[in-house]
Amino acid sequence: MLSKAIGVLTILLVFTISFTPVFASTELQRATISDPRLENFFGSQIVDNVNVNQQIQISSDITNLQEKSQAFVYLVQIKNKVGFVVSLGWISGQLTPDQKLSPSLSWAPDKEGEFTAEIFVWEGLINHSALSESTTLQINVS
Repeated sequence: MLSKAIGVLTILLVFTISFTPVFASTELQRATISDPRLENFFGSQIVDNVNVNQQIQISSDITNLQEKSQAFVYLVQIKNKVGFVVSLGWISGQLTPDQKLSPSLSWAPDKEGEFTAEIFVWEGLINHSALSESTTLQINVS
């Protein structure tokens, strides 16, 4: 009788383990970045050129695709036309399961030109494992 009970318990444990939810199938599917945009101080989207010394916000929506909380770093790197990094900034936080967040980082260009903002969502600065694909945003400063 005891051996039958142990056998049933073993089967139940295997059954439970086999239905544990699967999170992301790859590292880059743990979060998404969408709708990269430039915003002014009031949160309104900027659709025209940016002016020299105008403070702007580089924003996007990030979504946790996990059924568990995870730490994140929202990193924005701005490069000039020749690929030289002119600004680098980040913020970090915690995303709860399925949470959508719209972080932003400010930047005030000090020169005219064409710039590219590269936006990343990483697990951390020390462990910079990407949580999603990166995205870019073109910025024209006049």
